[in-house]
Amino acid sequence: MSIPSQGHAVGQYQSIGNYSAVSAADKLRLVQLMMQGVQDRVAKARGHIARGEISSKGEQIGRAIQLIDGLLASLDDAEGGDIARNLAGLYEYMMRRLLVANANDDSDVLDEVSGLMKEVKEAWDEVLHQSESIIAAQGAQ
Repeated sequence: MSIPSQGHAVGQYQSIGNYSAVSAADKLRLVQLMMQGVQDRVAKARGHIARGEISSKGEQIGRAIQLIDGLLASLDDAEGGDIARNLAGLYEYMMRRLLVANANDDSDVLDEVSGLMKEVKEAWDEVLHQSESIIAAQGAQ
């Protein structure tokens, strides 16, 4: 998995109102925050569907799509190879599915996207944990 361009990714995250959480984040943590942001927006959209709040649902889905687009834009095919290309395909799929969920008020599709992002985020969380462990071990030497 490649590391995103921090400037572009920060811009994507800031555009939806989380400047303070991102300004001090390193590149790995930034990706983690963006993935969590997608999950949070999808959960909010699910609630809006249940309450019949169509405008708010669309807003949350739009924000989730913006975050996924930021994740997509931050991938580096040259550095990330097949992993980056596979993630790009998955991110594009998630964005298409979110459009379907929005058009059809479909909570099942939101659950699908949330589940996919959860799997990707769990893998990323492990990468982050391993990176932190390596950094800590190097600092102890």
